Amino acid sequence: AGSRLQHEYVPSAHLSAVCTCLAWAPAGPRQPPSKDGPQRKKRKSEVGEVGKQLDILAIGTAVGSILLYSTVKGELQSKLDGGHDSRVNCVRWHQDSSCLYSCSDDKHIVEWSTQTCKVKCKWKGDNSSVTCLCISPDGKMLLSAGRTIKLWDLETKEVYRYFTGHATSVSSLMFTTVKPMNESKPFDGITGLYFLSGAIHDRLLSVWYIRSDRKEKNAVMSFAVTDEPTFVDLTVSEVKEEPVKLAVVCRDGQLHLFEHILNGYCKKPLTSNCTVQIATPGNDGDSTPKPVPILAAAFCTDKQSLLLVYGNTLHPIIEKVSLNTSESHICLVRDIQKVLSLKTDAALTKVKTPIVNSDTKVLVPGIPGHSTAVKTPALGKEKKKNKRKPGETEESIEERLEALDIDVSKVKTPGGLPQTDSFAVLLVQGLESNDAGILNKVLNTRKENIVKNTVARMPIHAVIPLLHELTKRLQGNPYSASLMVRWLKSVFTLHASYLSTLPDLIPQLGMLYQLMESRVKTLQKLSRLHGRLFILVTQVAASQAVQEVPEVNQTAKLVYEDDSSEEEGSDDEMIADKISDENWDEDEEKEEQCDEQDMTVEKEMNGDSDLEPENESEEE
Repeated sequence: AGSRLQHEYVPSAHLSAVCTCLAWAPAGPRQPPSKDGPQRKKRKSEVGEVGKQLDILAIGTAVGSILLYSTVKGELQSKLDGGHDSRVNCVRWHQDSSCLYSCSDDKHIVEWSTQTCKVKCKWKGDNSSVTCLCISPDGKMLLSAGRTIKLWDLETKEVYRYFTGHATSVSSLMFTTVKPMNESKPFDGITGLYFLSGAIHDRLLSVWYIRSDRKEKNAVMSFAVTDEPTFVDLTVSEVKEEPVKLAVVCRDGQLHLFEHILNGYCKKPLTSNCTVQIATPGNDGDSTPKPVPILAAAFCTDKQSLLLVYGNTLHPIIEKVSLNTSESHICLVRDIQKVLSLKTDAALTKVKTPIVNSDTKVLVPGIPGHSTAVKTPALGKEKKKNKRKPGETEESIEERLEALDIDVSKVKTPGGLPQTDSFAVLLVQGLESNDAGILNKVLNTRKENIVKNTVARMPIHAVIPLLHELTKRLQGNPYSASLMVRWLKSVFTLHASYLSTLPDLIPQLGMLYQLMESRVKTLQKLSRLHGRLFILVTQVAASQAVQEVPEVNQTAKLVYEDDSSEEEGSDDEMIADKISDENWDEDEEKEEQCDEQDMTVEKEMNGDSDLEPENESEEE
């Protein structure tokens, strides 16, 4: 009642599996059937109500075993094994408490004897997993549901009735009446009763009628709610004219209350008489009220007031509320923050914050000039700069640039480009504001070093916008395309790991792939053309060079004739040397001319190869 945790059972992790369902053993010989509700939260709230008689709790696990836990002794009493191979979906106690019924994903229903902890009977309940069970008020029949709902005779273990059920697996089943409405016929314990079912992802709760014949298999009426029902409780109608009250908690945190006399067929889904929501008051600091989810709701013994469980699943708040159901919509205001402030002060006392004087100098990790990828956004930097106190001296920009290995002389020119640090900031700003001026300034950089550093320092979220911008620019001027390729290269080398984590990477880069493929297709043809033209042009240039050379006059201009044979020899040598010298000079000139022409040819060719694919034919 005080929303305090009364008892906690923590199974040893290596021995047991996750708990999937819970059910209290009936306290005495007679137990009202409504206490056998669908899910665990209601039972938490009922512990206080029924008193200390409730002791044994059956816990179904994900591996197929069932644990019987005594809350009074605070220990496991026994373990039921060997019945199921798969997750237990629902556990139900029989009224005489010596029997326990369970159903599982392995499609079977098992009847256990709790005295011997052995399987009494096991039979196949459905073609798919059986998700829910409910025992009839007289204890002779059992409802089971996967998607279709079946009513079993517990003595013969045969199907007594089929019902069409739901499109998805049923999450709650319960009887809504104890006696039939038509009292003229003798009562056989089951005919004429109504029961209710709800399924996951289904916003309708269906009511079914058990007839004496097998003709009608469909629901007689349904209740519409706003979202999938996670928790259902009802007051059982014991007298003919007494309406059934129904409390349905939905996944969206709302509670819907219905009140209806079950008397036959109703075609339209019935809407709720009253919807309950809980919200915060919305004062102090935050003016907007926030919704507080309702986790469960159960009727008290007087059938008028409700127990509400709301807030956080770790620390739920349980409150008894009397509601005026004449209003169609009720919003309860609860200041949940004050209640829910988790007391973590004790755990944090070991952490001590050092007291730092203004004179002390704090050393930050990192070496000046060490180029790490700093991924702080622009705003953070500006704030840090503003925090500098007037007394401190700041490093000059020159020193900073030296630390960044950037040529200082170039930055000092009035029209100098901003450097890597601000480049990353500029790039992000340009991408966010889509400012062509800023983007042109940044992306037309030629220095490899600056491109690399900028890409390394830019924040991760700007990578995809940058790729889109580069793709757009690659489609344009071939000159800008050659610059964009440098950026692409550094983006892919530095941010490959981030890009590979994106699920929609292929559609993001599809355009880029197509562009590259179309460029690469023409590359082979262009390079062949380039080779042929190169040979042609060099041959033409060479033949022209040969024609332009004036013929060398081989005859000697002066001939010395002397008697002495020695002098003759030396004169001949001199003449030969002279002629060879002249030839040497002319050869050099020839080669220079050839080289120049080759250079011009190559330049022309390089220009051609950058042309777009469309212009290729013209160029040919």
